[in-house]
Amino acid sequence: MAISASEVNKLRQATGAGMMDCKKALQETGGDFDAAIDYLRKKGQKVAAKRADREANEGVVIALTSDDNKTGYVLHVTSETDFVAKNQDFIDFATAITEAAKAADAKTKEEVLELTIDGASVKEKLEEMVGKIGEKIELGRYDRVEGEMVIPYIHMGYKIGVLVSFNQAGNGEMSEVGKDIAMQIAAMNPVGIDEEDVPEEVKQKELEMGREQALAEGKPEQIVDKIAQGKLQKFFKDNTLLHQPFVKDSSKKVNEVLQAVDNDLKVLRFTRVSLGE
Repeated sequence: MAISASEVNKLRQATGAGMMDCKKALQETGGDFDAAIDYLRKKGQKVAAKRADREANEGVVIALTSDDNKTGYVLHVTSETDFVAKNQDFIDFATAITEAAKAADAKTKEEVLELTIDGASVKEKLEEMVGKIGEKIELGRYDRVEGEMVIPYIHMGYKIGVLVSFNQAGNGEMSEVGKDIAMQIAAMNPVGIDEEDVPEEVKQKELEMGREQALAEGKPEQIVDKIAQGKLQKFFKDNTLLHQPFVKDSSKKVNEVLQAVDNDLKVLRFTRVSLGE
């Protein structure tokens, strides 16, 4: 059957697919607009299947908070190339998914995939994007953080997203310090808030490495464990948030910066989402 240019353009505007793909979809479905959309979604699924073994280490990370700043949402929408990730339409697409997660207060990645945007699920929208772009597009990491105040931060052109929550809601000074702490997390990638927050497997790995280094240096076996403990304490100072030198003033520790605002101000939790993780 004959398909008009206006019908093709309408489908292209609705789906973002190419003109020829839209024309073929309408021809294959006898001009049924909704069926043509489904046809293009299935086409996207086929593209995704063909590219399942591709690496998708690029993309964008979006971080947002609720209107009361008590809940934060961060997610990574993947792509194969930096070229796609820098496209404003792709950034807007990832932002729309994050906004939907915020509106629904989604707790898990699985919940996000089932959310609806413009009459289709996020999962279907991702499939449509695959069909439109021709790259492997997926929802990567997703996280949600709560606190009395949650600060979001996006670093390096959407390559890293951070959420950090505090035990107090604050004024302008506290919000500014909160942003500085979020920037610290983005730049320094701490493994935990303090030594108590470091996973036990990480501690054991560092102790084992310390023992191996001490033995390799010929240290007596009776002091190897003591040396390993010393190296672990050095690891905590370098790699836990509160003990790290503050990036904006290395003469201070992060904990000292927080206490300068309020002695009772504490970081409750942080999450850092980065491309390639």
